Amino acid sequence: MAYFPFFIDIENKKGLIVGGGRIAAHKAEKVKPFGVKITIIAPDIMDKLKQDPAFMCEERPFVPEDIEGCAFVIAATDDRGLNHRISALCQEKGILVNVVDDKDYCGFLFPSLVKEGKLTAGISTAGASPQIAAELRSRMARELPNQMEEILDYLESIREPAKKMIADDRIRARFLKETAQICMDENRVPDEEETRRRIRDYCQSAEQTGLGKIVSTGMVTLVGAGCGAYDLITLRGLNAIRRAEVLVYDDLIDARLLDHASESCEKIYVGKRIGVHSREQEEINAILIEHAKKGKRVVRLKGGDPFVFGRGSEEMEALKAKEIPVTEVPGITSAIAVPAAAGIPVTHRGKSRSFHVVTAHTKGTADSLPEGLKELVAVEGTLVFLMGMHQLSKLAGRLMEYGKSPETPAAVVQGNFDGKTVSVRGTLFDIAEKVKESGMQSPAVIVIGETAEMEL
Repeated sequence: MAYFPFFIDIENKKGLIVGGGRIAAHKAEKVKPFGVKITIIAPDIMDKLKQDPAFMCEERPFVPEDIEGCAFVIAATDDRGLNHRISALCQEKGILVNVVDDKDYCGFLFPSLVKEGKLTAGISTAGASPQIAAELRSRMARELPNQMEEILDYLESIREPAKKMIADDRIRARFLKETAQICMDENRVPDEEETRRRIRDYCQSAEQTGLGKIVSTGMVTLVGAGCGAYDLITLRGLNAIRRAEVLVYDDLIDARLLDHASESCEKIYVGKRIGVHSREQEEINAILIEHAKKGKRVVRLKGGDPFVFGRGSEEMEALKAKEIPVTEVPGITSAIAVPAAAGIPVTHRGKSRSFHVVTAHTKGTADSLPEGLKELVAVEGTLVFLMGMHQLSKLAGRLMEYGKSPETPAAVVQGNFDGKTVSVRGTLFDIAEKVKESGMQSPAVIVIGETAEMEL
């Protein structure tokens, strides 16, 4: 079966619960806040239900005529045969029916509900695991602001004033979206003076053209997605994704992050890897500029940290040259996090008092190896190389040629979106061969130095 989560108005509608025990009471409490007219029928009904004025209780056996005029029926007796008969009667008449703990006879399922004022969220696993649905409900409830009801009442109240004062549909939609985000982030309701000021600011920040069309300058936020599993992103970065109108994203992004963008958000893939370019950097810059000039809130989502070999600074320079507002949200870089996930610290007292992060692929050099390797060999500390899997053998050979001991501990670590890592350990002399034998693919982080032999 495929259950679609329709939201149906049941206020003042007639509902029937057949059964008068604990399970019936549980179902009755679920629908009670929605203003439905509930009748409960059973030979024996618990006192808790009979004493509640919200329910009409009739202590007698069920008869088929009881379902007439009902919007829905819940069969919650301990008699499976009776429950199945009720289900058949309802299905014949096109009445929605729920048979407790017997989903094959259900026309609808009860979700785990979160209800705060006008907010109603239902979670269902199609009967596979009510426990999972309940756990997700608890997590969602914990995340809600404690003023949720007041926030929704406020947001509803400002829609009409915003419509009168902000003529452009797109600018008004942005105002309502950002106001909602403020309420959620700060767990508060702006007062009347602040609301009027913000509406006025939106009107003033837009430029009125001769055609009467409002055009405003957008903005770009460069967001570091972190590395590996999606939950390594910062809270600030996640909030930026949620507010994005356009999301421009790279390779090496956990796809679950994209689910946090709004349904109306335009998603543009611009993945780039060594040797396989989906978009040239100049084209990516042009995409960011184009959408920002349309007045959009653009998020550039990049793996790791935008300013650690991510060309984030190049994109920021291109945007600033066009006078487009741009900010950067740092991300957890793979240079530190991926080795750490494999138990390798980049610094450790007595082993390494510094670390150096180097790109192992440099355009413009004779063999594409980074410049300054000879100087790095002479420096104590951990060497961390990114983007170097395709020339690991050449890199190790050059370091040994410049005087690095062949016995220097070395490791290559690959981080995955599930939070797990795969690592190969050895020495500078044999690490390339070991990695080749393992079949490990890029991307991976290369660690060379005394800490590479650690496994915390």
